[in-house]
Amino acid sequence: MQLTFLGATGTVTGSKYLLKSGAKRILIDCGLFQGLKQLRLRNWAKLPINPKDIDAVVLTHAHIDHSGYLPLLVKQGFSGNVYCSEGTRDLCKILLPDSAHLQEEEAEYANRRGFSKHHPALPLYTQEDAFKALELLTPVDFEQDVDLGDDLTLRFYPNGHILGSAFVRIHNKKTSVLFSGDIGRPNDILMKAPVQIKQADYLLIESTYGNRRHELDDPKVKLAAIINKTVKRKGVVLIPVFAVGRAQELLYYIHLLKSSGAIAQDIPVYLNSPMAADATEIFTNHCGEHRLTPGQCSALNRTAHMVNSVEQSKQLNETKGPMIILSASGMASGGRVVHHLKAFAPKPNNTILFVGFQAAGTRGAAMLDGAESIKIHGEYVPVRADVELISNLSAHADYSEILDWLSRFSVPPKKTFIVHGEPVAADAMRHHIEEQLKWQVVVPEYLETVTLD
Repeated sequence: MQLTFLGATGTVTGSKYLLKSGAKRILIDCGLFQGLKQLRLRNWAKLPINPKDIDAVVLTHAHIDHSGYLPLLVKQGFSGNVYCSEGTRDLCKILLPDSAHLQEEEAEYANRRGFSKHHPALPLYTQEDAFKALELLTPVDFEQDVDLGDDLTLRFYPNGHILGSAFVRIHNKKTSVLFSGDIGRPNDILMKAPVQIKQADYLLIESTYGNRRHELDDPKVKLAAIINKTVKRKGVVLIPVFAVGRAQELLYYIHLLKSSGAIAQDIPVYLNSPMAADATEIFTNHCGEHRLTPGQCSALNRTAHMVNSVEQSKQLNETKGPMIILSASGMASGGRVVHHLKAFAPKPNNTILFVGFQAAGTRGAAMLDGAESIKIHGEYVPVRADVELISNLSAHADYSEILDWLSRFSVPPKKTFIVHGEPVAADAMRHHIEEQLKWQVVVPEYLETVTLD
């Protein structure tokens, strides 16, 4: 086998790994690069392999940094099966067309307002491309073997990150490789704990939080304090959320806070992301995969007013607080939340609350670093609102939780590759594993190819 790292090296975005075995070419994950401009430019660069030569794609989960390049891959000639779990299939049906819609919308807006350097500005791919990609999705049950040909076998195991997320294990008669995807947390309020894997010859492990531990405090307490402080100022709590996973978790926490009286029951809550609303519905269809009962899933839908139309979204910007708005995207890199930031970030009685990892180069990272203004649609918007972070709402395991999961391997892998982490985090994860587990560990470079004996 040979493995080439086409993404998620030195960054938490653009996950793509090309596995060659005999005549087979399998692409594990097919994600978009996000954040820093030099990373985003890779989305437009030519892949080092012709998409027509790829036999199959395997998705660990539906998040855009793992699936969002798929419409472009299909546009460039890929036509094989895209293997994924049923949950990933269902989420991709809303995530991929939405990704395409956002790109079309941003290109149209740039052309209309004239702030793009490109004439005309074009989307990376269209909704038509996204729907063609969806036709290739091939759902597979967890812990069921799939024959990929040439003695290669694929199996998914639940990894607790979001609905449908999976560890991916591919093996032939001599060698096995395990791709961690994004690993969930053992005590997440929504998702069940990752299943334990006992053995793999080679391991690719994520390192998003390779240099950090999540706070042990109950996030509900800090969330209630931030909401109550902002409500007292008659302000708006704007929460950029990932439409899949984080939106549902925040809705559930707000439901619990209102039910317990920790925040006032009459505070208006708006979910301004049609995609997040659809994803919330999908939770009901996959009750065996998460911790919520059907009744608790219904409570998620009752917690917020669903904002569907663009007109309703614009009207929110003219609405006075107090209120809570949840809107995608989670790193404020696009979507409706960007328009809300233009309206609410300049006002000091409001709060911008981040609840997930913010990749370098995103507006979220800039605001958390204390930026006095952020660039939106070609102009700078002042940031006078409070900017807060609740870090322990992340759906990524921290380094301690990952080490605990790794420690239960019955045999150490021959080699462990640290991926999906910014440089400091990836190197810290390497150090933790080498020091505590005494495993052989490598932090690969972008486009590096290694041979797996």
